[in-house]
Amino acid sequence: MKGQRLYVVRPFDPWRRGSLCTCPFKYTVNPYTGCGHRCLYCYASSYIRDFFNPRPKERLLERAARDLARIPPGSIVNVSSSSDPYTPPEEKLGLTRRLLELLAGKFVVEIVTKSSLVARDVDLLSKARSVVSVTITTLDASLAGRLEPGAPPPRERLRAMEKLSAAGVPVVLRLDPILPWLTDTWENIWGVVEAAAEAGAKHVVSSVYKAKPDNLARLLREFPDLADRYRELYLRRGSRIHGYWYAPTQYRRRVLGMAREAAHRMGLTFATCREGDAGHIDPGVNCDGTHLALRRGSSETRMSSSDVG
Repeated sequence: MKGQRLYVVRPFDPWRRGSLCTCPFKYTVNPYTGCGHRCLYCYASSYIRDFFNPRPKERLLERAARDLARIPPGSIVNVSSSSDPYTPPEEKLGLTRRLLELLAGKFVVEIVTKSSLVARDVDLLSKARSVVSVTITTLDASLAGRLEPGAPPPRERLRAMEKLSAAGVPVVLRLDPILPWLTDTWENIWGVVEAAAEAGAKHVVSSVYKAKPDNLARLLREFPDLADRYRELYLRRGSRIHGYWYAPTQYRRRVLGMAREAAHRMGLTFATCREGDAGHIDPGVNCDGTHLALRRGSSETRMSSSDVG
């Protein structure tokens, strides 16, 4: 809030609320610095030293409690925006769970994760105004193991989605990022969306991979045969926006159009993340899925294909 210093719970304000960010106003808190999922495409590793060595924030709970006392009750609080709240150390440390105990009942909680460990906290999340976004880029366990070597397999994430949804927690699929020549086929996109819908997802958020020097280098070390195509698509034909290389707009519109079509076929709402002119957000939804938490208790949580098509 104006005039008051916040320590670990801060306004989510990428690029000073520029046009690329379509999220509603919210706060964000990261229980950990860094993440052990070691995703090749990770963007946060370019900002944080030793990023793939996750460590708990010092005096997180004390500092978070102080910050939360200074922000309006009922505010949306995102956990986390730059490190996964269920990074591997969380299984023993339980820092995210204790943070949820501070948030539940007082704030709207938005979880973003690619870990099945989130299902452990279904008791807290089912009692809160909450929404859980689970990232799944592919159902191919071998490919996922190369792209996200420290994260649980996709099928474990789907089972976590099922458990959360069965308990009444709104679930969002983050099909994010879509990677050219790796996960951008109709078969892959449809397979992920269909499986997530069957697991109880109500909304899809998607984006196309955005290149930075470190994550591009990791991808091309793992997939050297794609080097020429990625350099052509991003460095020659793409655009540099806010420090990222974006793929050409025409490519992004085509690929995101497939994701939107898959979501609508399954009766899910759809939005893109940080895609500018290539993006799309269905009417009446928040891009990040927080509308599902804000509507908690309403029967209008899933749209029919005719509503969204």
